[in-house]
Amino acid sequence: MLKTKQNQVGPFREWFGGLAPPLWARAILKKQGAELYVVGGAVRDALLGRKDRRDLDLVVRGIPLTALTRLLKKFGAVNEVGRTFGVLKFVPRGQKDGAAIDIALPRTEFSFGTGGYKDVETKSRHTLPLTQDLQRRDFTVNAMAWDLGAGALFDPLGGERDLSKKILRAVGAPAARFKEDYTRILRLLRFSVELGFAIHPATWSAAKKLAPRLNDRRAGQWVVPRELVAKELLKAFATDPLAAFDFFDRAGIWRVLVPEIEAMKRVPQPKEYHTEGDVWQHTRLALQTLVWSKFAKKFPDGWDAETALGVLFHDIGKPPTLKTPEKHGVDRVRFDGHDKQGSHMTRAVAERLALSSYKAPRVDVSPERLEWIVAHHLLMVSADIEELRPRTIEKYFLSEKNPGDSLRKIMFCDVAATLSRNGRPFWTSFNALERRIKKIAVRQTKKGEMPKALLNGDEIMRAVKIKPGPAVGKLIAALRDKQLAGKVKNKKAALKLVRSIAGKLD
Repeated sequence: MLKTKQNQVGPFREWFGGLAPPLWARAILKKQGAELYVVGGAVRDALLGRKDRRDLDLVVRGIPLTALTRLLKKFGAVNEVGRTFGVLKFVPRGQKDGAAIDIALPRTEFSFGTGGYKDVETKSRHTLPLTQDLQRRDFTVNAMAWDLGAGALFDPLGGERDLSKKILRAVGAPAARFKEDYTRILRLLRFSVELGFAIHPATWSAAKKLAPRLNDRRAGQWVVPRELVAKELLKAFATDPLAAFDFFDRAGIWRVLVPEIEAMKRVPQPKEYHTEGDVWQHTRLALQTLVWSKFAKKFPDGWDAETALGVLFHDIGKPPTLKTPEKHGVDRVRFDGHDKQGSHMTRAVAERLALSSYKAPRVDVSPERLEWIVAHHLLMVSADIEELRPRTIEKYFLSEKNPGDSLRKIMFCDVAATLSRNGRPFWTSFNALERRIKKIAVRQTKKGEMPKALLNGDEIMRAVKIKPGPAVGKLIAALRDKQLAGKVKNKKAALKLVRSIAGKLD
């Protein structure tokens, strides 16, 4: 047991702003028989030295809820919305960020065994031993408590041992823990990705066996809400896309939740372009590129969850569009139209899993943007880069209307994972595209915005004396191309250009 006589708050010194608990906490501890603990993931992260400050969950023993509420109100605001479950939300007076602290009595939970996280009966009691409260939690590393009165770690379930060994182990019987809440299966995988921990064999075996239950329905509703699926999946991919991809595969999650991803396995690719292997291996290599040093050098701002998912889904349309010489009489393995097919599939998966429902730093996924990215990831293949019009480059990569930066990153990963017969990627087209983008991007303002049009449609119609119609659109497009190419720089030159072009349209 970790102890500290001088520092009651232990690893929470920064959170509390000193070596002693704040006034409200000391007031609790002064009550006869009262005990105050920090519990849950905050203890785990503090002991690991993780610097990301997280909300604290506290447990108070020895004080009835009514008396605790009355005491806390002397030091700040108390929200009693969770009173039925023995939980108070407390905002200390003068707290700068206004964030609420969850303060609860010790609780026990009786699960109905459906796997639904809400299908439990919760009972709280101020005299309940803390060990019983900790026994209802998911994994031992999340079932530790810091005693703010004694300045010591309370660890009856071996969480500190597993923390030091970097092991995730279910509290008690693994199958029973997961049957209480199937979301814990995804939490297990996410924690393994985030912390870099191994999973205890018994816990891993139970998780894999019960993974299909993530698709259970009751009365037409998901037992595990898709919003919770999205939260765990996105947190994992925002941390380490490759590790998340592999863990979800080994646990059978793709087969259960996204069979469209599972279908990429053993789908062959033309060897003259893809010596890296099948579609699954290509996708895995593309995800690995996100954490490649060359990617970091090329894109200093890094990647986010949406970009990672764009890489994951970019070739999701290949399995259903596969054509081979043996079965279809084509000249080589082909996936005609897989970009468009894949874009529709991507949006369907994103909506099915409610991927837009969870927001966090580096996590903001739009089904529409993902669909657009996948639909256009073959731009370098389907067009001659040198022949692309400047406004086309602007539309796909420099316009605020489209996620062009993510598209560039996904193209980079796709190219890096496409290995020729000599084992090297085909960088020629990508490098040519980058040069084209760079030439046009120099027109951006200091704020990173593209320049406004030199003339609008009304000005063009007045200048060349024409009525609304297709000709106006052609003149706008031609002028924009010249402006982006740097050949027309002011209104006077723009008027001269449209007048000269208009004469040729007649």
